[in-house]
Order: sequence, then structure tokens, then C-alpha cells
Amino acid sequence: MSLTQTPLSGAAATVVGLVAFGAVAMDVGWQVVRHGTVMAHEGAHAVFGSLLFRRVSAIALNPDATGATSMRAGGCLGSIFVTFAGYIGPSLFGLGAARLIQLGHSVAVLWVTLFLLGVLLIGLSRSYGMITVLLVGGAVYAVGHYTPVGAQIVGAYGITWLLLLSGVRRVLEVGALSADGANLSQLTSVPRAIWFLLWLAATLGAVAVGGKMLVMPA
Repeated sequence: MSLTQTPLSGAAATVVGLVAFGAVAMDVGWQVVRHGTVMAHEGAHAVFGSLLFRRVSAIALNPDATGATSMRAGGCLGSIFVTFAGYIGPSLFGLGAARLIQLGHSVAVLWVTLFLLGVLLIGLSRSYGMITVLLVGGAVYAVGHYTPVGAQIVGAYGITWLLLLSGVRRVLEVGALSADGANLSQLTSVPRAIWFLLWLAATLGAVAVGGKMLVMPA
């Protein structure tokens, strides 16, 4: 296998994006996709907390695609960053994946995803997420190990589009009334609606930037 892979054509990348959009937009697809979205959400809380030297004690993922991340308390500014990170988590991971694809490392997206799922699994408390993370990880491993490179590239694009698009749906679905929004409002006295608008702007911006990377990689 080559160290780099030629990105899909703009038309092919768009087709994968439309399929991912259908999965995110339709309720039947969203019931599955949202479990991956909450993994990225709670993973972002954990990553930002770790970057601020806070010990993450447990991550829980629930059957209703909600979750919680427990970590040592810290200063107000750090808490704002950690709390805000959740709803932009899928978008940030999606942008990172889009950049790898743009640089010709589409297959690496699968293995980085698998690595991050492994880290998430280690941090999980006993919860429903132990099942979903293993299932998603198994699917990613199967694509990365048992399929030809062409299928792996399409899989990488699919993961990336799902992360970018699901970030927007998650914000629209619960962002305005979220617990994270309530916590940020308590920390800053800024109304929940403002945090919702910031999350929405950030996730829509990520779709625009990441989508351009995928459709026009040159």
C-alpha cells in the first residue's frame, strides 16, 4: 500500500457527502449515527480537559445517545473551554480528518479513528458505550484491514462527512437546551441562546471548510 492515496474526484466526494447527509438528516439513519456523534462530543471534553491537565476520571455513553465526562475541577476559564468543546468536537475531528485526506492520507483517517476509539474505550466507565465503541471500532477495523484501498478511501470520506454533518444536527437537536449550555450560562452569565448560536456558527463553518477540503482537495 502506498504511503499516500489520491483523493477522490470532486464528484465522487460529493456523492459520499450526499449519502452521509441522508444518513444524518433521516431519523432512521440518525438513530445510528448519533451514537458516534456523542463519542466525539465526550471525547472532545476529555481531550480539552487533558490538555488543561485535568484528570479525566470517567466517560459514560448512554443508550439514548447522551453522555457525561467526569474530571477534576479547575479554573473558570478552563471550564469554559472544556464545556464549550463538546458540541464542536465532531466538527473538530471532522476537520482533522478532512485535512489528512487533503494531504493524501485518507487511509490514515481509519487508523487514527481506531486509535481514538481505543483511547475512548480505556476511559469509559461501565456503560452502554462499551458496546457501541467496540461495534464502531470493529467496523472501522474491518474496513481498514479487509477491504481494498479504494473502499478504505471511501470509508475515510464517509467518516469525515458524518463527523462534519452530525455536528450541525446535534447542535440543532439539543444545543439550545443542553446541559453544556446551562453550565456555560452559569459560568459566564451569557444566555444559553448565545452559546447555541456560537456552536451553530462553528459547526456550519466546519462543514464549509471541511467540505471544500474534501471536494476541492488541490
